[in-house]
Amino acid sequence: MKSEFWHERWQSGRIGFHQTQVNCFLQRYWSVLMATGEGRVLVPLCGKSRDMLWLREQGHEVTGVELSDLACQAFMSELGADAPARQEAGFAVREHEGLQLLCGDFFVLPEASYAEVRWVYDRAALIAFPADMRRAYAQSLIHNLPEGVAMLLITLEFDDQQGPPFSVSEPEVRELYSERFEVEKLVTERSVGCGGRAEAESVYVLRDK
Repeated sequence: MKSEFWHERWQSGRIGFHQTQVNCFLQRYWSVLMATGEGRVLVPLCGKSRDMLWLREQGHEVTGVELSDLACQAFMSELGADAPARQEAGFAVREHEGLQLLCGDFFVLPEASYAEVRWVYDRAALIAFPADMRRAYAQSLIHNLPEGVAMLLITLEFDDQQGPPFSVSEPEVRELYSERFEVEKLVTERSVGCGGRAEAESVYVLRDK
């Protein structure tokens, strides 16, 4: 998928993927990672998610990576933060009280941006990519994250293969990440999604081997 697709979605306000409330799975299962106190959380394809605020409230520093500058501007604006952007390694960087937003292409994220990461929270990144890009995305995490990292991953499964979001099955999650991580599925909850589509939302914990 080309970057223009996501820029157009933000420009036209077609951001149905944005959740106005903190994700219930994040609140319910973050403690399974034993992620308490200080430590940086990486949130790929973060949009303007309020989940980042919740993670900060748990005592973490948070780095969100987002392609759309409109999303980054909106996040800081809704927070009431004066956080002008500076250019650094090809990214527009905004920071405010433990929150850092990097605006640019996740696939060229500098190695230094991974250095302090202890946890990853992925609610909307893996499912945003078609199959070939999912593999590239997973490989970026596998090869760049420091040792000892754990991840909370949320996926969707449904019959329609069109997206985004895309359907990602448990076997695919294991195939993508088992090179480096122990993959544990915590729960699957079924619901009715867009247009009456039956969906299954699954939560995984990935721990370094």
